[in-house]
Amino acid sequence: MRVWVDGARVPSDAPAVSAVDHGVTVGDGAFETAKVVDGTPFAVGRHLARLDRTMAGLGLPRADHDRVREGVAAVLDGEPIGFGRLRWTVTGGHGPLGSDRLDSALTYIVTAVEHARPPASGSVVTVPWVRNERSATAGLKTTSYAENVVALARAAEQGAIEALFANTRGELCEATGSNVFVVTDGVLRTPPLTSGCLAGISRELVLEWCREDGLEVREEPLPMAVLTEADEVFLTSSIKDVMPVSAVDGRGLPAPGPVTRAAMDVWARHAARTAEP
Repeated sequence: MRVWVDGARVPSDAPAVSAVDHGVTVGDGAFETAKVVDGTPFAVGRHLARLDRTMAGLGLPRADHDRVREGVAAVLDGEPIGFGRLRWTVTGGHGPLGSDRLDSALTYIVTAVEHARPPASGSVVTVPWVRNERSATAGLKTTSYAENVVALARAAEQGAIEALFANTRGELCEATGSNVFVVTDGVLRTPPLTSGCLAGISRELVLEWCREDGLEVREEPLPMAVLTEADEVFLTSSIKDVMPVSAVDGRGLPAPGPVTRAAMDVWARHAARTAEP
C-alpha cells in the first residue's frame, strides 16, 4: 500500500496521524474512493466535487483540491497500478476527545493499493438495520463507517458480497458501499437521493449515460418489497462499476439480465472515452 500524509510519502505501517486527530477519535472527516486502471484514476473531478459537498455538510472548511491532487500524484508515482483503489481522506485535524472541535488545520491522507477486480456478479442480502434519511449526515461520505462494517460482516456471514438497507420509511435505500438499481417492467429504477442514499459517482454516471443513450431510467421511492418482485438488480460503485446481482436473500436472478446488460454496455462505451467524465 502506498501512503501519503500531509505532504510526504510514509510507510504504510509507520505512525503518521496524531492519536488525537478528530478523524481517529470521533470519525470527523470525509473521504473519497476512486478506481485506478493502468495507473490512471477515474473521475477525480467528480469525486473532488462530492468531497466539497461532504465537507460543507459536516461544517468543515473546504478541502484544498491542489493538496489532494499532490497526494494523488505522489501515491500513483512509480510502477503503474494495473487495477486498484485510490482513497483520499480529509479530517477535522487535531481535536479534543469529545465531539466539539478545535480550530485546527485539516489532515490530508491519500492512499493507493492494488485491488482484485470485482467478480462478474454476486449475491446480496437485506439487513434489519435502517438508514436515517433525516440524519445530519444523510447522503454524506463521512469516515464514520461502523454501521457499514457491521452490515457487511452480516452479509459475508451469509456468503453475500453486499448488504442492502431500507430507510426509516421502509423504502429501499442503498448498500454499504454501493448504490442499487432494480428493473421492473423493463424500466431501470433507483432510489432518489431523498431516500438518504449516497449520491454515488457511478450512480450519477449511469443515470446520465443511460438517459443519453435512450434507456429509460427513473429515480423514485421504492418499497423494500420491490426486491422480491424485481426482474433484475444491479449495484454501482467506484470499484464495481455496474455489477449484476445474482440473488437477493436467496432469490435467484439473471446476472446479467437484458436491461442490466444494456446498462453495462452503456457504461463500458462511455467510460472508455475519458478518465474524467
